[in-house]
Formats: sequence, structure tokens, C-alpha cells
Amino acid sequence: MIEIERKFLVISNEYHSEKVFHIRQGYICSEKNKVVRVRIRDNRAFLTLKNAMIGFARNEYEYEIPVKDAEEMLENMCRKPIIDKHRYLYEYSGHTWEIDEFHGKNEGLVIAEIELEDINEEFEKPKFIGEEVTGKPHYYNANL
Repeated sequence: MIEIERKFLVISNEYHSEKVFHIRQGYICSEKNKVVRVRIRDNRAFLTLKNAMIGFARNEYEYEIPVKDAEEMLENMCRKPIIDKHRYLYEYSGHTWEIDEFHGKNEGLVIAEIELEDINEEFEKPKFIGEEVTGKPHYYNANL
């Protein structure tokens, strides 16, 4: 599956919604050309594999795994620190924005992502969206 994603910094807290998830995630492998991530979202867990980004797009494969296995992987196999965040889903102008509020070491960082169907797809930005950080490695979850 191809993932086309754009990332932005968030400049105000007007994104809060009733759709919110608690996420803990870690990285078994995080190299320039490949990523293997373990994520627990509320009471479900996933193993995700991604390749290097080409522009705004990359291949992504995600598989549901037992939560107990994911907890063990986060503890024993993933680089530290483990990312801890809340994800808000915000519907705006026909798109769903995912806004991540980071905790722990990354407390205060808030990043919004939008997934698109096509790299040339146009979209409207809500007023809380700031600078685009797509393609800036410092803002990749694997580097936080």
C-alpha cells in the first residue's frame, strides 16, 4: 500500500475533538530506507513496516498483533525512549487530520498529518496548522 502523507506543526489547540486515542510506539528498526514500528493504540496493537519516502509517498504495510506481544516488543526490542502521545482525529473540508500531542521527552510538540489519495491532491488547512515539516527528518516519529 502506498502512503501519501504531509506533516505540519500545530500553532494552537483548536484541534481537540471527541475522537482521541492514546498511543505508545517504538522502533525495532529505523534506518534511512526502512522502518519497523510497534504501536499500541488504546487496546489494539500493530506491527508496521515502511520504506524510505520518495517525495510525500512510501510503501506501508500494517498488521494487527496481540497487545501482549506488542508490550513485550516495546520493552525488550525497541529503541528507547518509547513514544507516548495522544492522537486526535479532526475532520475538516473533506479530510481527516491526525493531530499528535507528544508526551515525555517530546512534551509540547504537536504535529498534524494529513493522508492524501494523490501527491497532487489539493486540500484546505485548518487555522491551527503552521509550518510544513514534511520531509524534515527531525520530525519523523522514528527520530523523536
